[in-house]
Amino acid sequence: MMSRVVVINGLPGVGKTSLANRIAQSLGWPLLTKDMIKETLFESIGWGDRPWSRKLSAASMDLLFLWLHREALAGRDVVIEGNFETHRDTERFLRAVQQTPTRWVQVLVVCDGDVLLARHRARGLSGKRHPGHHEGALLDELQEVLKQGENAPLALPGLCIKVDTTDFQLVQPDHIAERVIQAFASEQPV
Repeated sequence: MMSRVVVINGLPGVGKTSLANRIAQSLGWPLLTKDMIKETLFESIGWGDRPWSRKLSAASMDLLFLWLHREALAGRDVVIEGNFETHRDTERFLRAVQQTPTRWVQVLVVCDGDVLLARHRARGLSGKRHPGHHEGALLDELQEVLKQGENAPLALPGLCIKVDTTDFQLVQPDHIAERVIQAFASEQPV
């Protein structure tokens, strides 16, 4: 069975989750997210300091790739979202689907660095994120990276669509979903 995987990647606070929700909804595919797992772990086993949050992030990534593996084995199409890193996660993606032919499209979400820093500060103050994320400490840790506004794409086969969310009003998730479907229609499995 063939699995199609849309990877939504980008820095924290860039708008990945909002975009991933809209794309998954438009495609009618399930959405797998690291924070969905992490926040479930916060609620079931508790949350603590920033080192604990990092530990749960690592465990959440392990579970996310296990989830992807199971979906790929079943031949299901999925949208997967997280703050992935080329050196850390490219091989994990490829290992997760090694037993099934897979086609990939990556959506790399980017943003102006100053806007991203402001968004991240506002997100930390909003009270909408689970307190276990420790947004203030995370902002301190990632400030230099966030100023760049983007991370490198994963080294996956297939199309990489770059989406700038500096002005989220200009982003068209349905159009991105159409580009994803067109890319899958024109590519061969890897």
